[in-house]
Amino acid sequence: MSLTSKDRSDQLRAEAWIGDAVLTLYARSRILQQDGTIDAEKCHRLTSNHFLSAFGEPTAVEAAIGRVYQQQGLDAAFAHIEALLVPAFKKREEKLVQKPPRGR
Repeated sequence: MSLTSKDRSDQLRAEAWIGDAVLTLYARSRILQQDGTIDAEKCHRLTSNHFLSAFGEPTAVEAAIGRVYQQQGLDAAFAHIEALLVPAFKKREEKLVQKPPRGR
């Protein structure tokens, strides 16, 4: 039995919903571990659709994280995020730190 387009869309959204939660958990854990502080703006930068769109359609990116989590567990999902998203995020953060403040 093949899935209808609506069924596939519903499945993708469900996987993305879980993937979004895993990504947010990863981001918050990483920020607390590495920075020793709560930084909601940094978390948003890592989890935003704007950032995720650099890797494809954001829902599909989150769904892939959700599938890895559901099939292989949290450690594998975190490793997936580390391999796929973190290198680009680090580059963006470095550029953000180097950027002079506006108006000067």
